[in-house]
Amino acid sequence: MSDSEKFEDDLIVAMSRTGEGFEPGRADQGALVAGGYERGRRRWRRRSATAVVGGAAALALVGGGAFYLTGTQAKSEGTVVAAASPAASAASGITPGSAPSTAAATKKATPVSGDEVLAAFKALLPAGQTTDAHGSGTEPPAGKPDAVGFAGAQVVFDDGQGKAAMGISITRLAENNPNRSQNTCPDRKLVPYDACATTTTADGGTLTILQGYEYPDRHVSTKWWNAKLIGKDGRQIELSEWNSPAEKDSPDSRPNPPLSPEQLKAIVTDRSWDKVVASIAEPKPIKVRDTSKEYTAKEILAVTAGLLPAGLQETETSGEGLGYANFVVNDGKGKSLVQLNVQDWSSSKDVKGELFGGVEAGPDGVKVVIRQEGGNPAMWTVDTLHPDGLRVVISSFNSGTQKTPATRPAPVLTDDQMKAIAASPLWKLKK
Repeated sequence: MSDSEKFEDDLIVAMSRTGEGFEPGRADQGALVAGGYERGRRRWRRRSATAVVGGAAALALVGGGAFYLTGTQAKSEGTVVAAASPAASAASGITPGSAPSTAAATKKATPVSGDEVLAAFKALLPAGQTTDAHGSGTEPPAGKPDAVGFAGAQVVFDDGQGKAAMGISITRLAENNPNRSQNTCPDRKLVPYDACATTTTADGGTLTILQGYEYPDRHVSTKWWNAKLIGKDGRQIELSEWNSPAEKDSPDSRPNPPLSPEQLKAIVTDRSWDKVVASIAEPKPIKVRDTSKEYTAKEILAVTAGLLPAGLQETETSGEGLGYANFVVNDGKGKSLVQLNVQDWSSSKDVKGELFGGVEAGPDGVKVVIRQEGGNPAMWTVDTLHPDGLRVVISSFNSGTQKTPATRPAPVLTDDQMKAIAASPLWKLKK
């Protein structure tokens, strides 16, 4: 793989990380097929009860927001970076400032090169040395002058206390893009982290700063800190850093990533990115799928509350967007996380064949697939397809979260109890 290809891959990860790209579930990819855009963005937080479906799953990942980056890449080695100053930023052609701007991007603004983006990023870093530096500009691909662009920069930074990988990405979201309103801290039952805060910016946008880990199960100690800004004008600026010279498969070089939460905020909200945002073609409205048949988290929880075995009660309830909800039950012997996906599969003929092909429907017309997946914690799943095409998937864990070690031998809910919930006639495809 070339340096430029690796850079594009790394930026794809960075761009989708907070809103879409936390660690996918062990068996999450099948659910994405049904979910399209919105379910795709939830894949970080759902180790959902679904099967992996080969090529169909790969298609869903594309629909879930894996952006292909364009623009040229600039690379420099061994650069010493002083603390941000007017002189340093002048060299980049991009002027840094202290506050975000709401200026809207123009359709035919002058593209910004990868060299300029990289220089602007370096100018905002504290004093230190950068190596393995790359930049990606907003030049549209050949033959596609109106294509939406992306920009970013990636460096290995050393302030004298250890090398740390970091990267920034800049893009724009269409006015009707649901991601504009989905910049929040993840559910701690699904994604463990040390600290997270979401604030409203001066222009009415949102800023989420998360101090978490490269692997949510923390099987290695590498930390991942991230700041994600979504401005009122649709700009999405995301900065990630690690306490290691590489995102993965590299020993930790320092206790924490070098940039503090305050420094992360200062960089992503700096006005030097106005020029980059303005150089990105105005994104066209996205095709938003019909959600009129979807269940909200509140509706899912209302149905399941009445289907739980006697003595069990939903606690720690949560759910974001449509088609997903989770809660915790406790029979007095330990907590158990329960997750549900409720999805309209009435038109998903090919995928239904892959997941439920050969499965005989019961007297009620419901097809049922039961799986028990080991691990620590273990996950038990009942996957159902109702005659009207509504798919209801329920998973239960032998822990109160999907990442912390098991606190009991088995989940609170048995397979039969989960089947009674998922196959209940109370679930009806909305008309």
